[in-house]
Amino acid sequence: MKIISRFIILLLTFVIFIMGYMTFVGFETKRFNHQISKKVKNINESLELELDEIKLIFDPIRFNINAKTIGPKLRAKNKIIEMENVKTQVSLRSLISNQFSLENLEISSKPLKIKDLISFVRAINNSSELFVLEKIIQKGYLITDIQIDFDDQGNIKNNYSINGLVKDVEIDFFKKHSLKNLSLIFNIENNQLTTKDSSFKFNDMDFSSEEISVKKINNEFSIKALINNDKTSLSEKKIKDFINPFILNLDLKNITFSSKNIFSFILDNKFKIKKLKTDSVIVLDEVSIRNTLDLKSIFPKIKDKFLLKNHKINLKSETDNFLIEGSGDLLFQDKKDKLIYKFNRKGKISKFSSTLKINDNPFNLDFLNYKKSEKNELEITFNGFQKRNKQIVIDKFFLKDGKNKIQIQELKLNSEYKFLDIKNINFDYFDKEDRRNLFRFYKNDNQYFLKGSFLNANYLIEKVLDGNEKKSNFFNIFQKININIDEVSLDKIDSIYNLTGDLSFNNKKISNASISAKFSNDEELKLSIKKEGNNRVTTFFVDKAEPIIKRYDFIKGFEGGYLDFYSTVNSKISNSKLKIYNFKLKKMPSLTKILTLASLQGIADILSGEGIRFDEFEMTFQNNGEVMTINEIYAIGPAISIMMEGYIEKNRLISLRGTLVPATTINKFIGSLPVLGEILVGKKIGEGVFGVSFKIKGPPKNLETSVNPIKTLTPRFITRTLEKLKKN
Repeated sequence: MKIISRFIILLLTFVIFIMGYMTFVGFETKRFNHQISKKVKNINESLELELDEIKLIFDPIRFNINAKTIGPKLRAKNKIIEMENVKTQVSLRSLISNQFSLENLEISSKPLKIKDLISFVRAINNSSELFVLEKIIQKGYLITDIQIDFDDQGNIKNNYSINGLVKDVEIDFFKKHSLKNLSLIFNIENNQLTTKDSSFKFNDMDFSSEEISVKKINNEFSIKALINNDKTSLSEKKIKDFINPFILNLDLKNITFSSKNIFSFILDNKFKIKKLKTDSVIVLDEVSIRNTLDLKSIFPKIKDKFLLKNHKINLKSETDNFLIEGSGDLLFQDKKDKLIYKFNRKGKISKFSSTLKINDNPFNLDFLNYKKSEKNELEITFNGFQKRNKQIVIDKFFLKDGKNKIQIQELKLNSEYKFLDIKNINFDYFDKEDRRNLFRFYKNDNQYFLKGSFLNANYLIEKVLDGNEKKSNFFNIFQKININIDEVSLDKIDSIYNLTGDLSFNNKKISNASISAKFSNDEELKLSIKKEGNNRVTTFFVDKAEPIIKRYDFIKGFEGGYLDFYSTVNSKISNSKLKIYNFKLKKMPSLTKILTLASLQGIADILSGEGIRFDEFEMTFQNNGEVMTINEIYAIGPAISIMMEGYIEKNRLISLRGTLVPATTINKFIGSLPVLGEILVGKKIGEGVFGVSFKIKGPPKNLETSVNPIKTLTPRFITRTLEKLKKN
């Protein structure tokens, strides 16, 4: 018994010693190299694991053998990856039963070049995706720990995990975009990749991410990311390379911004992005946009570039749905204005709204003779929608400046922002002359109406007479406009009342018109335009010519008279005749100068004083482009008669020549004619013929006048005078 007891104690001591030695010291062997390499080969036939001696450590708690080797090499064809170490656990029960069984496999890598790792993986599975990935990744390092568990049959379980660190990765996206200094911590479990604390530069913009998640679903990857960037400035070149391809038709100069972004999308095996969804908050410190709009007539102090400052923008997008809304300062004149905006595209319909608040900057609408009051805030608000690649509809447009209001409903534009149709415009505003305009333009049953109580047309008439009105496609959308306005102001003194009629349009021009109105003393105004064959015929008659004629700078003190105008237009050439009857001139600089040079000081004094009366003025002329050819101007009155002809090149040259004869000379000359003189002026003795010929030539602001006495009147002058005298 003593011997047996001692043997048992000795055996137990030996076992304890062996177990202690195996637990704390272990031993090295190559016995299991083949089995471990075989397990790796089961993962992929192309893989070969080269091992040195394996150190075995006993785990008495789990009753397993822990195996570890240092510096193994993983080979695939001619590609080699050097590892830091490989660990595994071998079931002691399997060793006793002579059935080698690995419970898991832990692989720790040395710092690996990512390009070498991709090249290694391509040796196992040479896919086109890996080929592209190897081309675009320029550099970077990877350190990783891989843990794989095996079931009782030695098959790999799905609960594998990969942890690691990526450092200094640089990716060149076909030289269009670049990603640099990418560093992150990652974990892969259950077909899901999660990254933490990542940072990188994209096109030299700094970004960071709290978390990025990539989950494999069948042959696709579901990706979610939280990505932020601190304040970043983009030069014009960076904008052209990166942003402009995504934001079309915006000529951006520079951008300074920061952002917080949440992205999610599906990436298929061909690197195609699907189901992209974004949720971003962008803080724009400054965005500079080059001005390509011709809006100086509306914003007089508009600059060559616009600045968006201190804008906070919320941006959301997913499949067929895009939303952007924001607000901030807009500097496009001398001082800052406020801009609020929202744009939402859902399916084929895009909805938009915007508000512009102008405080200390000017704003003009010249065609309405409107100017913003300096002390008031002007607010412009509009909203509408656009169907994809089709017309734009502005549901509501509202302009408010103190008491001034302009409201538009259902304004339709094409994709080039040209007018297509409109439902209603209400005008209620005070113009530059402090006159309250109150009228409405609207559509009813496919007809258009212009109605109101008051319209100040003073500025509009000036522009028409000066030839400075701009052609607009606005009127091209209307076939006919019915007009009914209680009072229309022609100037600060004269108004017409009960303006009624209609206008028809063709090719941006009035094709037919029938307009009538009355002055306060029942004097009439009538305008008619109609087609006669290939000609457009215009007739204009007004009992009170003074409001029209006095607008011309070269005529001062026009009084009385009635006007009759007739014109025919064929193609670009118009032939016209203008007649004015029974009027008086007090001042006419060119005529005064001629009279003075002709030593007709008496008549010149009358013209400068109480005025010269004319019985009739008649002008026949032709317009062709910017050249007016004056066939004849003839005026006759008790004191003087004039005949002229010549031409005028608009804003360039005036060339006129003519004859001027005092009325007393004409009477005496005609009285000397046998029989005819007796009939026309009675029996008087003629004392000879006297008059002057003159020329006026030069640029409009630098005319030169020359005068020569004449002893014999031209037959044409005599004929025209006799014709007029016969009529009288």
